[in-house]
Parts: sequence; C-alpha cells; structure tokens
Amino acid sequence: MTRPDTSARRPQSGQEAAASTTSATPQTSSPDRKSTLSPTAAPQTSFATAPKWPLAFVGAGGLVILITYFAVLLTQPATLGQDLGDTTLWVMLGYLAGAALIVAGTVPLIPRRVYGMIPVAIALNVVIGQVVGTMTPVPLYLDSIGTVIVGVLAGPAAGALTGVLSNLIWGVTLGPSVIPFTAGAAFVGAAAGWAARLGAFRHLWSAIIAGAVIGIPTGAIAAPVAAYVYGGGLGVGTGGLVATLQAAGLEMLNATTVQSLISDTADKAIVFVLACVLLRTLPQRVLRRYPFTRWSLPKSAAAASADR
Repeated sequence: MTRPDTSARRPQSGQEAAASTTSATPQTSSPDRKSTLSPTAAPQTSFATAPKWPLAFVGAGGLVILITYFAVLLTQPATLGQDLGDTTLWVMLGYLAGAALIVAGTVPLIPRRVYGMIPVAIALNVVIGQVVGTMTPVPLYLDSIGTVIVGVLAGPAAGALTGVLSNLIWGVTLGPSVIPFTAGAAFVGAAAGWAARLGAFRHLWSAIIAGAVIGIPTGAIAAPVAAYVYGGGLGVGTGGLVATLQAAGLEMLNATTVQSLISDTADKAIVFVLACVLLRTLPQRVLRRYPFTRWSLPKSAAAASADR
C-alpha cells in the first residue's frame, strides 16, 4: 500500500507563510517619498547637473566682464561715459562680449520663457534708476529691482545677464555714464540668484540681511570706477554725499568708497525686500512656470505649488 504524501499538506509556520506571501506578491518600484513630497526634488537643469560646455561659456563671459572692468580702472579713460565715442564703445564691446558668452552658456540652463521676462526687468531698472538717480536727493539707486527679480525667478546666470543688458541699453539710450558700472550690475544679478538658492528670500528678515551683505562687495566694485573715472558720485543724492564726506576731510577715493558702501548696503537691502514681497504677490500659475522659485517660497507654499 502506498503511503500518502503528508508533507504537501503540512501546515506552514508563521514565518514560512509570511515569506511565501512576500515572494508571491509582485514587487513594484515605489517612488521615492522625498521625490514626491519634497518640492525641492523637482527635476530641473541646474549648474550642478548641466553639461560642462555651458558652464565654460558662462565662466568665460564673467572673465571677459572682469577684464573689461579692470581695464577701465587701469586706463582711467577721461572721455568714458561722456559720449558714445571710441573709448565708451570699446568698453561697451567688452561688456557685450561677456554678455554674449553668458547668453550662449545660459540657453540650456534656463527656460526659454525667461528671455521674454528680461525686457520687462530691463525697463523696470532703467525707469526707476533714472528717476531715483537723477531726480531725487536720496543717495540710493534702486536700479537693480528687475535684475534681482530675474535672479530670484530664474537663477544667477539669468540675473547676471539682465544686469549686463540693463546697463548697456540704459547707457546707449539715456546716459553712457552707467556703462562702466556694468560689472557691478552683473554681480548683483548673479548674487541674487545665489542668495535665492540658499533660501534667503523665504523670509523678509533674511532678504534684508542678504541684500545688505551683497551691497558691501557691490559698493566696493563701484567705488573705484566712480572715483577714478568720474571723480565721485554721479547721482544727485550720491554726489552730494561724496561732497559732504570730502568736506569732512576724506580724500576722493575714501569718500567715494564710504558713500558706495553706505548707499549700496541700504539700496540692496531695500531692493531685496521689494523682490521678496513681489514674489509673494505672484499667482501660483506664474510661479509654476519658474521652478527656481521653489528655493525662495516658504516651504508650505513651495509644497502647495509643487502639488498643484
């Protein structure tokens, strides 16, 4: 007589049943919780993941702008900014070459829609800067609001590009005297993007601090140009402050440096706060078009924007 096989009907233990259930269940790849819940995990082309050649173009553009800046300081051309003569033109060409290289490098790094926003930012810079700098006694500029907004919305490369183009267009149309300050304008735009990436625009107080800190090197960049090329501040308010400091006994460079540090520190703090406030007034449909803003919105708002 054949004995029945009882091993096939032997009850399974708890561990064996769990293992059998696990092996029988198809394994599905679950998405990373961080990538689905965190707004900072949204895919975007950035400097960290971009190909090397765009970064090389951006770096080369920044180098050309720096070379042009130091050439202005070393040569101290007497006719620079007075008209659109040969001296002003070669300075313009130097800054334009740097801007062109930045454009070539930023095309794959920022959304195409950003380029449609830059003309609006340039107009904002020129109009406000012209009014504040030439028609008021306030020792401020407020000529970088559009530049900072672009840097916050689209990143440092787009911000630097906006700063360069703003000064060049402003110089050609209204006043060549702003052209030598293009290096500082490029720095402000890039620094706004870097500050946004670090979360400086999540709070008003951090935006004020970031703007004041960035104003220090900005003033240091502008002071030698104002002193050596123009003999002091150019605006109504800034020129008056330089004259007051000189009357107190400071030499031209020292007076211009103090004025630049005071004016730029206050100016950039105000501009950064204005950009922070404006960012919070933009509708969600606009913010979703610019993924870089996820670094600047409060975390709750950034998460809500990502979910929508």
